[in-house]
Amino acid sequence: GLIWRIRDRRTFLELRRSGTRARRGPVTVIHLAADPHAPAQPPRIAFAVPRKVGTAVVRNRIRRCVRGRLLQRVRDPHRGVAPGAYLVTVRPEAAGLDGADVADLVDACLDRLEQRT
Repeated sequence: GLIWRIRDRRTFLELRRSGTRARRGPVTVIHLAADPHAPAQPPRIAFAVPRKVGTAVVRNRIRRCVRGRLLQRVRDPHRGVAPGAYLVTVRPEAAGLDGADVADLVDACLDRLEQRT
């Protein structure tokens, strides 16, 4: 696939400890750059969408929309997504937003992260 999941606890700890953060409204994206000596891998992503955001249907819709937006960016040669690990956190204030609005906020966070590197 073009995007992989984060499965190991060590990556989550590294994201929290030394990741670069960007926040837009109720969305925070944390990026941990890939090891330059490791073989090239697709970006890895994890989501933190608490129950206060909405029902399981709402939370899954948000995840699907954000994943779809990330796939668009990966395929776009002009924008892209930097290799590494990403943690997308959606706070409960996003309860009134639909998936496309949250994906727009994630897009803005990714643009901000890209400017910092």
